[in-house]
Amino acid sequence: MKVRIKKLHPHAVIPSYAKQDDAGVDLHCVSDPTIDSSGNTVFKTGLAFEIPTGYVGLLFPRSSISKTGYHLRNSVGVIDAGYRGEVIVKFGFKGFSETHYKKGDRIAQLIIMPRPYVEFEEVDELSETDRGEGGFGSTGQ
Repeated sequence: MKVRIKKLHPHAVIPSYAKQDDAGVDLHCVSDPTIDSSGNTVFKTGLAFEIPTGYVGLLFPRSSISKTGYHLRNSVGVIDAGYRGEVIVKFGFKGFSETHYKKGDRIAQLIIMPRPYVEFEEVDELSETDRGEGGFGSTGQ
């Protein structure tokens, strides 16, 4: 599959897979972070994507985030196929780490995958399962 991509900043890095079997591609930041009015640490990627209809882009933190005080503010970022703006990554920061992301660092990973179109059907009853309504630890610790 080909995905069209537009560089919005001269330092933007076109993502690529580090290894053949990787699920995601790393996204780099094009400048040092800023802080928005909600206190989020904001990193710009300098990239816009044309994700094909029927697909979605999902932004995840990289595993190396555990070496920093950052946490992705919306858990998983969703890039809809109709969005054409810059991909921006927002983190919260808990000051327990001296490691910070800076210009040029890999800050997140992007996975593009099929998005099923779901039609909802309202019913009076749902089918029964072994689990039933058990949730939040109902299968054990």
